[in-house]
Amino acid sequence: MKTQQLKFTPKQGWQNVSQISEDIDANLIFAFGSTQLIAANEGLKILKKQYPNAIMVGGTSAGEISGTMVLDNTIIATLVSFKHSSVAYVSENISHPDTSYEVGSNLIKKLPTEGLIHVFIMSEGLNINGSELVRGVRSALPPHVVATGGLAGDGAQFKETYIINEEGLASKNLVSAIGFYGDKLKISYGSLGGWDNFGIERLVTKSKNNILYELDGKPALELYKSFLGDYAKDLPSSGLLFPLNLRTDRNEEPVVRTILAVDEEEQSLTFAGDIPEGSYVRLMKANFDRLIDGAIGAAKSTLKDETIGSPTLAILISCVGRKLVLKQMVEEEVEGVSDILGTETVLAGFYSYGEISPFSNESKCELHNQTMTISTFYEID
Repeated sequence: MKTQQLKFTPKQGWQNVSQISEDIDANLIFAFGSTQLIAANEGLKILKKQYPNAIMVGGTSAGEISGTMVLDNTIIATLVSFKHSSVAYVSENISHPDTSYEVGSNLIKKLPTEGLIHVFIMSEGLNINGSELVRGVRSALPPHVVATGGLAGDGAQFKETYIINEEGLASKNLVSAIGFYGDKLKISYGSLGGWDNFGIERLVTKSKNNILYELDGKPALELYKSFLGDYAKDLPSSGLLFPLNLRTDRNEEPVVRTILAVDEEEQSLTFAGDIPEGSYVRLMKANFDRLIDGAIGAAKSTLKDETIGSPTLAILISCVGRKLVLKQMVEEEVEGVSDILGTETVLAGFYSYGEISPFSNESKCELHNQTMTISTFYEID
């Protein structure tokens, strides 16, 4: 397994940012970039022409990860050449968030199951119910297969997101998946947050799917604004700084939900995943040190097989809310991951509107918000 990383900007075109100088015969290309550059298709067309046989996966971001750098207004393409393994691409259009479960299920059913060992999902970031998408994905996955991935981003704008389609071009309202095949390919994953709860726990008294209408019988948006104070005028983007901790059962791990949209008329909040009636939520706020520790913990949890050396590639998907909190210190969480995985591991990825991963190697995949989620790849020679 070999990798090479390229960076695209309109002024300089594609540039090699890897330590290796020779081009590799890529089977797979991960490409993450700004909404403007991905939507324009200029860089993607050049890349597809240069590597016509490579399958491309990716989409728009709220920041691109290249090594220990976090960039904006670029496209970062990570080329992968497998020696013994293969990949397959499938996609599904989504017309409305209410079809998210069906889209997730149909997506997985399109993949050949023989030899399938892992699925990586790249989804539309706004016109989607992420938790329903993941439930649909889980319903169709073979028992031994896990999915990881994320929801595309659009900076802090929340206006439009794009996914790279089968032709290697930007497409709206699309969910894509890559199936990985081969018994020599080892893939691991981990996901952790690092936010602190505060305030009292409140009961969800009225909701529908991922739209929250009432907490403790009071209008959700009104109550949420009372927590935010001066931050309320900057909704929905400021909501990324104050996610909700959600639990539906005392025996299950709580998940984090962040806001995608607000409706002043309905006094409602739309989240990236479901907020079921009868569940309990608490407001969360950032703890700088714990965010960094969460990224480090996610990296540690990927190192489950001590017989394998450092992974060749790690795809990092971190939430845009973490980037907004960490600001100029955002690279510290990426550097923390690099310290754990080692300098031989190529880091790539993006800042997202939602992350897909199990909490650990023993649990089922979930939709997360405000986490650092890591998928690592290593091919045995």
